[in-house]
Amino acid sequence: MQPAAEATVAARTRHHLLSLAPGLLYVPGYFDRDEQAALLDQLRGILADAPLFQPVMPKTGTPFSVRMSNCGPLGWVSDRNGYRYQPMHPVTARPWPTMPALARRAWADLGDYPDPSDACLINYYDRDARMGLHQDRDEEGFAAPVVSLSLGDTCVFRYGSTERRGPTKSLKLSSGDAIVLGGAARLAFHGVDRILGGSSTLLAEGGRFNLTLRRVAGEVLEGLDPR
Repeated sequence: MQPAAEATVAARTRHHLLSLAPGLLYVPGYFDRDEQAALLDQLRGILADAPLFQPVMPKTGTPFSVRMSNCGPLGWVSDRNGYRYQPMHPVTARPWPTMPALARRAWADLGDYPDPSDACLINYYDRDARMGLHQDRDEEGFAAPVVSLSLGDTCVFRYGSTERRGPTKSLKLSSGDAIVLGGAARLAFHGVDRILGGSSTLLAEGGRFNLTLRRVAGEVLEGLDPR
């Protein structure tokens, strides 16, 4: 996300934006407590129709420590055959449920992109779950940003540059916070080091939900190789 785009987002939302790096925005408290509860209620309905499943790594079949689901027209899945987007749940074979209105609002507020998000990955982290450093690069192009929303326990979010072995920094993301990776940071490596169990009372079962909104169909961002 370029400085002009950051200014557009800042003008659109009532929240203070913090630029962590060019294109990488942190929006603390994007959702207030009532909005968090409303989004969680919508999420419970989605997961009743599209239950969390256990993804595995391609080739090795090693299970992820997170469980996941999706909503929107397309959903991201990982199995022995690879990473991909598909229009149906891998276990139930039903289409993914509709994306929640509050998630669509976040994309409109923070994404600064003319087309709607067509995929929303839902990750559930219990207190022992982690997510190693990775890039979000399974989309057709990278002009659209990635918008990430946190619900529940605080996590230690790690982010770096587009170089796998580049220096990294960490940030605690609390319930209601948002992160936007766009522009020069669209392919930045990022991950979750740990979950701070008991840091939020939003989820009765504890843990953290992360909603990651993406645009799968799209143009290639100038200067970034799509593969």
